[in-house]
Amino acid sequence: MQALLNAIQTMALPSDAGRIFHGRGGRFPGCEHWALDAFPPVFLLTSFQAVTTPELDAVHAALATRWQDLAPAQPLNLVYQLRDEGRSETRLLAGSVPEPHAVTEQDSRYQVHVLKGQNHGLFLDMACGRRWVLEHVQAHPGASVLNLFAYTCAFSVVALQAGAGSVVNVDMSSGALNIGRQNHQLNGLADQVKAKRASFLAHDIFNSWGKITRGGPYDLVILDPPSFQKGSFVATKDYARLLRRLPDLLAPGGHAVLCLNTPKLGLAFLQDQMQELAAPLQFVQRVANPAAFADSDEDRSLKVLIYKAAD
Repeated sequence: MQALLNAIQTMALPSDAGRIFHGRGGRFPGCEHWALDAFPPVFLLTSFQAVTTPELDAVHAALATRWQDLAPAQPLNLVYQLRDEGRSETRLLAGSVPEPHAVTEQDSRYQVHVLKGQNHGLFLDMACGRRWVLEHVQAHPGASVLNLFAYTCAFSVVALQAGAGSVVNVDMSSGALNIGRQNHQLNGLADQVKAKRASFLAHDIFNSWGKITRGGPYDLVILDPPSFQKGSFVATKDYARLLRRLPDLLAPGGHAVLCLNTPKLGLAFLQDQMQELAAPLQFVQRVANPAAFADSDEDRSLKVLIYKAAD
């Protein structure tokens, strides 16, 4: 646990949301089950296996000591989440959590909810993917964007901020899309929503290809599905169903962003299927992950791949 304590002792005062310690990356033996995130003004400590009360108390004490150095006039706000096999627990260890709770990332703002559920409204490891979309759309103003498995629509926010002509957000969860609408309002994009430059479709993607296709072809298609969500999406059998559609969804010269976040499937899983099912698209690059999410084996970490259709 010493590596986690060392990271706490040397951390800077966080302003943006981000990861402080990434034990899951396998670079710190004995700490593989620990993660520490900042969702200012709240810290979220996560353990992926059961820990003892003395261990939890030691991390809490280290955070309290460091926080006293960084922000002596402010209370420490700390949430703990256990995510062990078949067991989940979330509790407030110190301070409080604002409601509503909005955080900043790269000059954009997003609503989060760290006290409920295992997904908190913003996937911190996708920060570089959002940055790529922002910069790509800035270079292609007016681009039409299809955001599949949109969740709370962070990709849509940055695309519209960068000058996208339209964004279609599709997700099965109407609740997530409602938070997405709020995220657009948080970022001063309410007028663009009102003008229908951003749309929100609470649909099962696999049952909605007709509607999705009628809105295309698109200059940018973003695929960010869950790796495993029972009754909704299982990457090993369902990703292929998405990739078959890509060539028809993309405009000439259009780009696709393919995301996969599971240590069980490496780069070859996507690249081999793209070669088989969407051969006309050319591989461009893999987007690097944030430095805070460095992994001892990058094939196990988040994969964000860019492909391009022929002009």
